[in-house]
Amino acid sequence: MSTDYQRAGRLRVNDNAPLGAYELTTPQKLMIFVLSMALFGLANIILEIIPDISIGPFDFSVSYLVFVPLTMAALFSPFWVALGAPLGEIIFTDLLMGDFSGLAEVEGYLQMFLAIYIAGSYIRNPKSRPQVAIGALLVVIIDKFLSAVVDLAKVWIGVEDAEFVDGLPESMLLLEGIGFGIDILMSGILFGVLPAIWLVPALHGKIEPLMGMRPRVPGEPIPGQAPLSGTFIIAVIVLSIASFFFAFLEAWDLNAGTFELEFLEQYGMSFLWVSVIALVVTLVIAIVLFRVAQKRDVRNTKESVQ
Repeated sequence: MSTDYQRAGRLRVNDNAPLGAYELTTPQKLMIFVLSMALFGLANIILEIIPDISIGPFDFSVSYLVFVPLTMAALFSPFWVALGAPLGEIIFTDLLMGDFSGLAEVEGYLQMFLAIYIAGSYIRNPKSRPQVAIGALLVVIIDKFLSAVVDLAKVWIGVEDAEFVDGLPESMLLLEGIGFGIDILMSGILFGVLPAIWLVPALHGKIEPLMGMRPRVPGEPIPGQAPLSGTFIIAVIVLSIASFFFAFLEAWDLNAGTFELEFLEQYGMSFLWVSVIALVVTLVIAIVLFRVAQKRDVRNTKESVQ
């Protein structure tokens, strides 16, 4: 590790960790968390003003801008990005817009958390476009697969009726398959792979120093990566089952904390500025606190050297 980073006091090395591994400081973790929350929240606000395209019985809509959380997960810490990004969607585009589904929101949160966490951990080399492309697809595949399983289970168990589309065969498997393919095309490729394979390599090594981080090195252990262990696989299964449980709460009318005032319908698209202002204020406060923590860390390091 270079002496420049050591003097800056911005990298914390664990002597017991494998060679090349480093740990993030608490201010860095919180800054990554807030940044991912704000940027993914902003991305979802932008999607609110983009109209859906319908061709015959097919609805070509964009579920989310995959390249936004994937870029941060590939360059920073997959774990902290995965924690923050789906929370940003819930706060800035659901809760503040008056369209909050209560405990049912946990379903989407857990599914997106797993998707970003696994996809970000897969990208070992941010300069590798094939890895970045696969990571972008993994986000959509994992999230939409879990969501499709939930939808199919609701119909098969009988807690919800099947919603068929005019002009298409009355087959839930077929409809879910078509929807899955459209999500892969729109969210996974057009707004995932294509921008990410350019953005991630271009930003690698340029924005990490702003966070006091060393750019990710191929083969080096990633801070906040998903461990390759049986315990992690069990945890993934448990979280997936938990997401199914929260989804069924809404189907059984047992959902709590629902908040549906529909501000966008009452006040129009201009109400989106409320979320934008809240997002900017949150981000500015986080940046100020992070800079204060950085300066204190540098000062403490200089004193220890002297």
